[in-house]
Amino acid sequence: MKLKNDKKILIVGLGLLGGSYARALTEKGFYVSAITRSDSSIEYALREGIIAAGSTKIDEKLIGEADIIVFALYPHIFKEWVKENGHLIKKGAILTDVTGVKGNIVYEIQALLPEGIEFISAHPMAGREVYGVENSTTAIFNGANYIVVPTEKNSAEAIELCSDLGWTLGFADVSVLTPERHDEMIAFLSQLTHCIAVSLMCASSDPDLTRYTGDSFRDLTRIARINENMWSELFLENREALLLQMDAFRESFDKMYASVRDRDEKEMKKMMRLSTERRALFDKKQRG
Repeated sequence: MKLKNDKKILIVGLGLLGGSYARALTEKGFYVSAITRSDSSIEYALREGIIAAGSTKIDEKLIGEADIIVFALYPHIFKEWVKENGHLIKKGAILTDVTGVKGNIVYEIQALLPEGIEFISAHPMAGREVYGVENSTTAIFNGANYIVVPTEKNSAEAIELCSDLGWTLGFADVSVLTPERHDEMIAFLSQLTHCIAVSLMCASSDPDLTRYTGDSFRDLTRIARINENMWSELFLENREALLLQMDAFRESFDKMYASVRDRDEKEMKKMMRLSTERRALFDKKQRG
């Protein structure tokens, strides 16, 4: 099932990602509406032409007419929303999301939905260090990866539509992973990196750091400017997988620590060569 712009799309949660989805889809000619908590977000999105209609309340008309609903909510709010309002969604509608963890969410959401409504999960690997629809931009999708996360309950048509949504939004690559494999990969590629950045920023309270820093420190800690409510929830939702990756990182860091402590230049250079070799693969993919 290809994504056609005669579909009405509802965004639930008009923040950075929800707003960026809305911008991209509106630019492609889709009818996009939104439900979110903030009056100012709806007012801004309407004024800027990001959405065609919006509400801060549960609007039965907006929900009932939507062919596709994109949920850009915290995991626990997403579950609560579906429990309370799932009966308002029309049969035949396709639901998707932007949630950063899947194993503890996807199966539960699928079980909550009325018959005839399909939830196909997705994870746009895109973002910024600022929040809100006011900072939304389609540029965050350029060169970024998009992951479709189906289960055995998903139809081939819904998987195709969700994949096509990723291409329509402008992502550079679309892949398909199981919820379990997704959470394993995200624990390393996203959650662990945020743990490292936060820990690094908390390791020194020297007030003069900003006077002497260079690009390497700024690049490494870019993601340390963090939404603590969202990320703490994501860490705990994916706790077991994240702990495994934290243990693996600690083992690798301890090896580097020992090489410096013991003046083991051979081991140090070996790790640096491996690091350079593996990092080059990312550069090659980006150029491609």
